[in-house]
Amino acid sequence: MDKAGKPQNEASISFDFTDRAKKVKIETIGANVYYEDLHVIKDINMVIRENTVTAIIGPSGSGKSTFLRLFNRMNDHIDNFSLLGEVKIDDKDIYSRQMEVEELRKDVGMIFQQPNPFPKSIYENVVFGLKIRGIKNKKILEQTVEEALSEAGLWEEVKDRLQKPAYSLSGGQQQRLCIARVLAVKPSILLMDEPASSLDPIATVKIEELINSLKRSHTILIVTHNMQQASRISEKTAFFNMGELIEYEYTKDFFTNPRKELSERYITGRFG
Repeated sequence: MDKAGKPQNEASISFDFTDRAKKVKIETIGANVYYEDLHVIKDINMVIRENTVTAIIGPSGSGKSTFLRLFNRMNDHIDNFSLLGEVKIDDKDIYSRQMEVEELRKDVGMIFQQPNPFPKSIYENVVFGLKIRGIKNKKILEQTVEEALSEAGLWEEVKDRLQKPAYSLSGGQQQRLCIARVLAVKPSILLMDEPASSLDPIATVKIEELINSLKRSHTILIVTHNMQQASRISEKTAFFNMGELIEYEYTKDFFTNPRKELSERYITGRFG
């Protein structure tokens, strides 16, 4: 039972917020994910508004990364994956037959747990996506490199060594380079799967500052095991457990006055 005496395993709750000035960017309606007979995401109804940071937390195996990857359809590559329900971006069902997946992925960038720069120069990493799209104009490429690296907070650190290998950068710089590579193709949504978990505290602070800056022009979803990080960078927090959305609330309210007993147990370290 939760604090209000409602069943803890309530099947389907639609969560929304009062900040109506921001339009709905992402919505899931009765989203269920199966890997053959394994039910890993269970009837999720969720609304995410544009230019916000949403933290997704929960114990290992709770479905956080699977849920995150619904929005750029990376789960499509997993054998026996199936989705019931709807996943919408800008009110368009991204799992409809009319959706062009490659176009979707240009608008929904993904940053992974480990930095994964290509074995190329810093410059070539940033322009990689543009060249794939057939953009060869040198002026456009150079302008994009400066803009993307500046947006990622890396330009001043690397502007004099753009032709150096990406692997010559520190771990934190490599992660910001990967973010710049995503930003170069101008997505409106950024998905981050524990982007600072492999970084030292100083590099982590830079990533968190970057996230705070990027939300002005991007909608950001971040999976994190670090509850202090979630409380620092997000407006809203979604708590998952065993594939269910247990609670979805303003971050300040979630961490100071959780509505569900399971949420309170998790954030106080008595569960998970």
